[in-house]
Formats: sequence, structure tokens, C-alpha cells
Amino acid sequence: MPSLSVQIFIGLILGGVFGWAFPAIALHGELLKDIFLNLIKMMVGPLVFASIVQGIAGGGDLKRVGRIGLKSIIYFEVITTIALLVGLVFANVIRPGQHVALHATAAVSGVPAGKPQTVAEMVLHAVPTSVFDALARGDVLQIVTFSVIFAIALSLAGKAGEPILKFTEGLTQVMFKFAGLVMLFAPLGVAGAMAFTIAKNGTGILLSLGALVGTVYLAFIAFLALVLGSVMLIFRIPVMPFLRAVKEPCLVAFGTTNSESALPKAFQAMERFGVPKGIVGFVLPTGYTFNLDGAAVYLTVAILFISQAAANVTGVTLTWWQQILMVLTLMVTSKGVAAVPRAAIVVLVAALHTFGLPLEGAALLIGIDAILDMGRSAVNVFGNCLASVVVAKWEGEFDQDQALSAYGPQPLFKST
Repeated sequence: MPSLSVQIFIGLILGGVFGWAFPAIALHGELLKDIFLNLIKMMVGPLVFASIVQGIAGGGDLKRVGRIGLKSIIYFEVITTIALLVGLVFANVIRPGQHVALHATAAVSGVPAGKPQTVAEMVLHAVPTSVFDALARGDVLQIVTFSVIFAIALSLAGKAGEPILKFTEGLTQVMFKFAGLVMLFAPLGVAGAMAFTIAKNGTGILLSLGALVGTVYLAFIAFLALVLGSVMLIFRIPVMPFLRAVKEPCLVAFGTTNSESALPKAFQAMERFGVPKGIVGFVLPTGYTFNLDGAAVYLTVAILFISQAAANVTGVTLTWWQQILMVLTLMVTSKGVAAVPRAAIVVLVAALHTFGLPLEGAALLIGIDAILDMGRSAVNVFGNCLASVVVAKWEGEFDQDQALSAYGPQPLFKST
């Protein structure tokens, strides 16, 4: 029986071929994708809540919680800023928009409404009015806020809170078993998502906007290899075992174009890799709001692509000072998209408006957004998994022996 990684990879290939060969039928593949994503979403809230509460209250060290939070935010801010700069460099060197003429008469249908949150709005949004509402909507940031406060209160309650702590421990184990059952459906869900994506968009759009797609994916690869690779070397994280640990979560995110779909698998993989439960439970969910590395790389490339395409008609391009200002702006707005559907496109539209670039550029990218979102989601998951290991190493709590024992020398993709 092939491993889950191999099954997901086969699903990606077969789904893509089916979507190309039978597009009319493959359009119904979205149903498989939606079923899989709904199964994932129904378990994310309980899993995040139980993991955080058990990790914080079970440890009993409240000062440790503050240290983990501070170190996580510092790391997130540094890495996402570098990700923005990587996108900036690749867009300026390759100039993917230089052969595309963007006219202001282009259709703007399909561009989503909405705007990124301000800092004040983001802080307010992080505090839920009802935890049940947050759980029902699957708002990870609000669930994290409630869970941390609940865990601190549980620690202060002493013996009175022990039954609840024991309940969360059992709930965590049950949700991991739940995740195992849901992941049996992953190959079908990934195949359906890939078939739908290819059937809906076709392959022709990749040719017309191939320079943009190629630039974005080259920037993704460079960011992973040079930036996150350097992070692994600096913190002495075993590279091959880590790649083995994250391959399944990243494949799930890539195939479904959804970072959240990989969260349960990422939880399991990082705990098995030797990261303490309390750190995994805090860093991974929080990173889904504050550490979207893939989205950061994409946004700078996309904005400069539109700027270059528009310049072929207007002759006006963004200056270097404007580009630096754009990076500083995105440092804030890319964090303020909690609970915003199609968040990267919403931030893109807001940035285009801020810098006087045509919104028609966003409409141009809608057609290939699913293709770009595959890489975007996978890089987001990779970056957040690595963040949990970095914080664990920073705290001196990473169990490298366990990592080597669980993911030591073996083929990256094994067949049995």
C-alpha cells in the first residue's frame, strides 16, 4: 500500500490529467475538494483549542507562554519582511510584466470586495465576542486568543481545573484519530481540486501569463532554499528529516490550494518531529495570520507585474522609493486579513488602490490565482512548520533525537 504522500502525489497527477482530458466532467471535481475541506474545517477548532490548552496548562509555566509569544512574533515579522523583499528582487530582475499591455478598459468582474484590517481592527478582531461563534466560523486567530486565556485561567485554578485538563488531553488524542480518518479522503480531495482547477482555467492561460507564474514559483523556490534553508542551518535543524516531516502537509496544501487543510497533519508531524505540544499549538495557528510567507512573496511579484504591464501603456512605473514604501505597507496589510475570503487578492486590490495602479490588474490575475495559490499555500505551511521548530530550538525544548528517530535516514517518498 503506497504511503499517504505517494497517494496524494498520484492524486495530483491523475486529477490534472483528468481535468485536461475531460474538462466538462472534471468541473464537478470541486465537490470532492469542498467535502474534504469541510471535513478539515470541522476539526480545526477543537484541535487548536485542545492542543493549546493542554500545552500551556499542562506545562504550568506562564512566563514560558509570554516568551513563546514574543519570540514567535519577532520571527514572523523578520521572515515575512524578507519574503516581501525576495518577491521584490525577482520581480525587478525578471520583469514578468514587460511584455503584457494592461489597458484600463479591461473587465474588472470577479475582483473581490473587502479591505485589509487596520492594526486597531486586527487587534479588536483577535478578541472574540463568543467562542462558539469563532468555532462555528473556524476563525483560527480568535480561537487561539480564547484558548490561551482559557489555558492561563486553567493553570491558575489548580486542582479544580484538573478534570478539564484531562478532558483536553483526551480530546487532543481523539481529534488526531479524527484527522487520520479524514486524511484517508485526502487523495480524492486533492485529485478533485486539481481536476477542477485545470478544467476551469485550462492550460492556455499558463502560456499567456507564463512569465508571471514562472517568476512567482522561482521566487518561492529561492525563498525556500536560500532564506528558510539558511534558517535551518543557523538553528541547526536537521534538513532531510524536516523535509520528510513536512512533505505530507505541504502536498495537501498544494493540492487543495488551502493552507488550513494541512493544519491537522502539520500538528501531528511537528509533534512527532520533536516540537513540544504547547509550542506547536501556539505557533502553527498564530502563523496562519502573521506568518504567510508564500502570500508575502506573491504580493510583491504580483503588484510589480501589474505596474510593469500598466507602464507599457502609461509609461509610468513605481520608483524604488515607492517600492520600499509598498513593502512597508504590505508588512501591515498582509497581517490584517484574518477571516477575509481570498485574502491575498483582497490585499492586492488594496495595494493597487493605494499606489494608483489599475484594479484591472487584479482581474487579470483572477484566472491564474488557483495556480499561484497552490505554491502560496504550500510555502505558507512549510514556513509555519519551520517557525514552530525555530521557536522550540530558541526555547531549548526541541528534541532532536526524537526528530532523527521519527524521520531519520529513509527515502523521502517511500512506497510502503
